[in-house]
Parts: sequence; structure tokens; C-alpha cells
Amino acid sequence: MSTLHVSTGVRGSTGSRVWHGLLLAVALASLVWQFVLVVQGGTDVNSGAAGTAAPLGTRILRFFSYFTIESNILVAVCAFTLLRRPDRDGPGWRVLRLDTLLGIGVTGLVYGLLLAPKLHLTGEALVVTAGLHYVTPPATLLGWLLFGPRGRIDRRTVGWAFLWPVAWIGWTLAHGAASGWYPYPFLDVSSLGYGTAVRNIVAVLAAALVGALLLVGIDRALNPRDRDLPSYR
Repeated sequence: MSTLHVSTGVRGSTGSRVWHGLLLAVALASLVWQFVLVVQGGTDVNSGAAGTAAPLGTRILRFFSYFTIESNILVAVCAFTLLRRPDRDGPGWRVLRLDTLLGIGVTGLVYGLLLAPKLHLTGEALVVTAGLHYVTPPATLLGWLLFGPRGRIDRRTVGWAFLWPVAWIGWTLAHGAASGWYPYPFLDVSSLGYGTAVRNIVAVLAAALVGALLLVGIDRALNPRDRDLPSYR
């Protein structure tokens, strides 16, 4: 049976470990800090509202329902794996890595363009949102550009990577229909109607697909194709 040789494409394992160690620290600190705020009824940085009106269980469920939170969890998991092994590979890990890059990229873009102008956060909430929305998105993408690993993105990986965002959309719409709560204004079916909400979803998915194809092109262009490096089988 033939095997496919793929370069590990890792540049500077020490630098990669330092970078992803710092990224892991920022993502974890921001996630834990936001979770504590939510539990205590403090500011939800995704909406700018205090959560004291909702029961604790509801606040926790909503916390994990935000795309921002899920994408930052992926950042933390992926950074941890690269901290341990900068040349990490495997079919499941490739999907995780691409989901991390796409998810946090969409998080930063959507927050910067659509949500940030409507929110006026201060104090702890401002620090937390800086970590979740302004530090982890560019740091994750820049870390990939600087350190790789390369040769990890192909069309099959792109296809599998879209299962998570599609599942998140399905959960968001089902949860919203049952509770009347939607994590983001541009998905709020109760105020926009299904037609507008679905158009917004399609637009975001289309942008994510373009981003995925762009990542494929960049990955191929930057792959050093060093045949002396180990192969993934």
C-alpha cells in the first residue's frame, strides 16, 4: 500500500513551544476569568450584559454555547498539543488544527466588525474580551504562519472541519427555538426572522470556506517539502 509523504514543516521547535505556551496561558486565563464572571453574575463579554437574571445552570449553558468560547477552547487544546509536540500530526489532529484556525479567525473578524462597535466594556470584562477577541485570534494565526507545522491541510481535512460549525449552527437554532435566546444579534431569529438569519449564516459559512481555501493555498506555498523530515502515514 502506498503512503503519502508529508513534511512536518516545523520551524524552530523551541520558539513554537514558547509561543504556544504563552497562547495557552492567555486562552485559559481568559476562559476561566469569563467563566467565573458568568457564575458570579458578572458581565458576559459576548453580550455586554450581566447574567444575574438567569439561573446559574442557564448561564453556564449559554457560556458554552458561544462560538467565541468554543473556538477559544479549541485554541487552548491545540496550543497544549503543540506545546508538548511541535510536529504533531494525525487525521483527527489536522481537523482540530484547521477548526482552531478557522474558528478563532471567524471569532476575531465577526467580533471586530459586528459586535465590538455595539459593546462598551470596562474593567474586568474589557481585559477578558481583549484576551478572547483581540489576542488569541491574531496570535493563533501568526503562530501557524511562523511555526507551522506544515503539510497539514488538504481538501478532506477542510470537509471534516466544517462539521463543527455546522453542528454549532444546528444547536444554536434549536436552542434558540426552544428558549428564545440567541448568542449573537445577527442570528436572532425572533427579531430578524429565519430568512435573514439564514442568509447571515450562509454569508459567514461562505467566508469561512474562502478562509479555509486560503489556508490550504498558504500551507502548500510555505511547505518546505523537506524529504529528510519524518512522514505521516
